Amino acid sequence: MATDTAIDVFEEHRPVLMGVAYRMLGRVADAEDVVQDAWLRWSQADRTEVREPRAYLVRITTRLAVDRLRQAQSRRESYVGPWLPEPLVTDFGPTVPDTAERAVLADSVSFAVLVVLESLSPLERAVFVLREAFGLPFAEIAATLERGEAAVRQLAARARKHVEERRPRFDVDPAQQRDLTQRFLAAATEGDLDGLMSLLAPDVRLVGDSGGKSKAPLRVIETADKVGRFLTGAAGQGNAEGFEFRTVEINGGPGLLALSEGKVDAAFQLGISDGKVQYVYIVRNPDKLQSLL
Repeated sequence: MATDTAIDVFEEHRPVLMGVAYRMLGRVADAEDVVQDAWLRWSQADRTEVREPRAYLVRITTRLAVDRLRQAQSRRESYVGPWLPEPLVTDFGPTVPDTAERAVLADSVSFAVLVVLESLSPLERAVFVLREAFGLPFAEIAATLERGEAAVRQLAARARKHVEERRPRFDVDPAQQRDLTQRFLAAATEGDLDGLMSLLAPDVRLVGDSGGKSKAPLRVIETADKVGRFLTGAAGQGNAEGFEFRTVEINGGPGLLALSEGKVDAAFQLGISDGKVQYVYIVRNPDKLQSLL
């Protein structure tokens, strides 16, 4: 490899490594820990033998993430209430100018996809992430996971089928998403039940993640009537008073942050399809809000 310093090479590839680790783990803090461990491995390696630093670093990061995911899955079995990924502020900016590529990247970090990925095995998840989000060839994925290429292709097919069958389908028009998110915010904070009901799909689902550490529904709320009454009821109890709301891109789509005294109290994202809100995702677990703002 070239004579660039170890730090320069690693920093050049850090965004890709964070992308792999976050999609594997669904937690920013866990992803950062994995990337830090990857740096330690990289700094101590004999880099004179490394011809392709990016492939080498992705390999290290993936293996570390698989190990950490195996540990995390046992802990999540005792998680209080529904589990959602840690919200990630995304801004692909000019680094991803192509609209189609941007849509693929946004979809790969969406709440809908990450929730489904939780039901895959660590190896299936690794194959899916490396293939679908980053477009790695099967031969490279096989080398990363130390598996035969035929086995990796089977894992990829099984994972793709699983995800396609279970993930909700949402619209990706950014302008429509932003408009509906703003209208949703106005109706919810004003306690406008009729206005809110006009935005909700009949079979809308509200998923709240508190981890048992703050107030949020411990079960998924279903139907427009129940979701609408829950949201307007929360506003009517004064829960929206004293809060500042900001729109921000979360996990590849428009989202909302509720701030109290400068600290993020909740993060919201909507799943929108056919001009209606199909899903309302609310994260209130304070452990998952620390990386925001």
